[in-house]
Amino acid sequence: MILDVIRQQVEALRRPLAAVVLSTLQRKSSPMLLLLHWHGFAMAERQRSPPLVAGDEGRLASLPSSALQLNQDWSRLEELDRQMLDAAWQLGAWDLVREEFRACSVAGAPTREAVACHQAFGDNPLDPTSESHLVTAAPDRSALRDTAARLGYVSWIFRPVAEGLWRGAGLDDSLLSDGSRLPPCPVVPRTSSASRRTFQLGRLDRISRV
Repeated sequence: MILDVIRQQVEALRRPLAAVVLSTLQRKSSPMLLLLHWHGFAMAERQRSPPLVAGDEGRLASLPSSALQLNQDWSRLEELDRQMLDAAWQLGAWDLVREEFRACSVAGAPTREAVACHQAFGDNPLDPTSESHLVTAAPDRSALRDTAARLGYVSWIFRPVAEGLWRGAGLDDSLLSDGSRLPPCPVVPRTSSASRRTFQLGRLDRISRV
């Protein structure tokens, strides 16, 4: 289960999550790439050149994201909807967004679509040849990205409150005190012809006064 993988990574790193992204091809049982974006900083590797200031032998850099390849049998995208809904619900996300993207390596495709594809599969658009922004356990990541560019792909994203950094970002009366929710998730996958779908999870029962 995707939620189990996320929790294992959180327990191992003990850092707050900023966002969770899952991307895959629109072909059954295709491998999936799970990106976990962390909030926090770590000391970057020491540069070969001497430091500009005495004693300044390193610098803070954002934590690299985790890129994990998940291999499991699935036949319909709704099966992945359910797993991501369960994860987003229990981790306190306000919503889950699923978006289907067309091929972007065809003539006339906007540059922004190619950039989005690269980001969905873990590339740094400012330096596509570098993997310094990732801790990766995804041997087929590049092949998935290239195939997605030719055939299209689907991606899910949510921002967790539990185990995350969004606890004070807004009001949500569906959350427990730690920012989580108890299973089961009451929101079910739905069939739709729309390329973008938003599954609303949070709710506001109180009257907010400015």
